Amino acid sequence: MKRAYLYAAFAVAAWSTVATAFKLTLATIDIYQTLFYANLVSCMVLLFVLAIQQRLSTLAKELVQYWQRSILTALMNPCLYYLILFAAYERLPAQIAQPINYSWSIVLVFLSAMALGQKVTARDWLAALICYAGVFVIATQGHVDQLVGADWLGIGFAVVSTVIWAGYWTVSIRDPRSTETAMAACFLMSLPATAMLCATLSDLSVSTYGFAGAAYIGLFEMSLAFLAWGTALKLTDRTARISNLIFLSPLASLVMIHFVLGEDIQTTTAIGLILIVSALIYQQRQGSAIQ
Repeated sequence: MKRAYLYAAFAVAAWSTVATAFKLTLATIDIYQTLFYANLVSCMVLLFVLAIQQRLSTLAKELVQYWQRSILTALMNPCLYYLILFAAYERLPAQIAQPINYSWSIVLVFLSAMALGQKVTARDWLAALICYAGVFVIATQGHVDQLVGADWLGIGFAVVSTVIWAGYWTVSIRDPRSTETAMAACFLMSLPATAMLCATLSDLSVSTYGFAGAAYIGLFEMSLAFLAWGTALKLTDRTARISNLIFLSPLASLVMIHFVLGEDIQTTTAIGLILIVSALIYQQRQGSAIQ
């Protein structure tokens, strides 16, 4: 049980730093360079893990057997998801982009319900209403009269990224592959596309600082954190307790954003984040009760 909490704590700590890492990296290199080099590092890490586990042959077989699924999921994650998410972070303060990104869990409820033919309950609708009230508060910073002045393109990117991320996990629900091999397939299959995007729309040449930032994102956001989180859930018989730790991440992230990026955290950001997290906890309790 202690090992489960250690793995979960590592994942939460890693995810708490990524909003800051996004902003620092995107201040040095562009979204295409960030995506390609983060993709490259993540792919190398995942292949290394599979090599240690002696499962590279399994990956090779699954790439042939599930090539269509691999291409689809690779286009969603990392290609579209991170490209759009980085575009959001490029335009918005981290304290706005980060909380909106956490609303993807609510989107997942509705997408999975449509895909699996499940009923959307009144509790789900109420959770969505609370969640997007939080998104609205953050987007407008509590001033309805500033609706016109808000960066709606950046906010739109952040919201669309949640739909793509939820869509990726909806497609993955019935994926017969393990999380490790499925993720490795995604990042391996996406590598030619992200390399082409970078070479065509940007430049493969980056500074050492820029590469370090992208490598950090690939290492901690795209690969190790997910592997650690998955391991934590496998090691525990109290999934709900471990799952609740994830709600520490957005709060810790705001602390990082303030002290590292120097952003003054607005009261409306805190209120909006509380609404979003409250909605997620409220919706999650329904799932726990059903289980």
